[in-house]
Amino acid sequence: MKPRITVITIGVDDLGKSLAFYRDGLGLPTPGIIGTEFENGAVAFFDLQAGLKLAVWPRASISHDTGISVGLPSRTEFTLGHNVASKEEVDVVMEQARKAGAAIVKPAQDTFWGGYAGYFEDPDRHLWEVVWNPFFEIQE
Repeated sequence: MKPRITVITIGVDDLGKSLAFYRDGLGLPTPGIIGTEFENGAVAFFDLQAGLKLAVWPRASISHDTGISVGLPSRTEFTLGHNVASKEEVDVVMEQARKAGAAIVKPAQDTFWGGYAGYFEDPDRHLWEVVWNPFFEIQE
């Protein structure tokens, strides 16, 4: 397997609410909800960076497609990391997320490893870390 991920799909409870959060609140580009002509096919894709998309798909549709029953999600199974170029940008993105309806889980602060980061939850309680890492070079 080559180390190539092209889509990160997260399960959501309300596709319209998630679309509004990511498109209108965070400003992620998307064509909107597609696939409504198919049973369990409605999904929204958001462009993140070259070759990478975020998909929001109803949990019930993921359950139908995989044959796995919908269970209780764990908020600590994974985080989505959004790296930015400065401490100031972390604060800007955290505020944008808050205004979009995100719950701030951990306000941005200096980290033990020399960076600066905070956490927010999207409407379906997925954790996002907004982080400035002085050891990463951000590709624009």
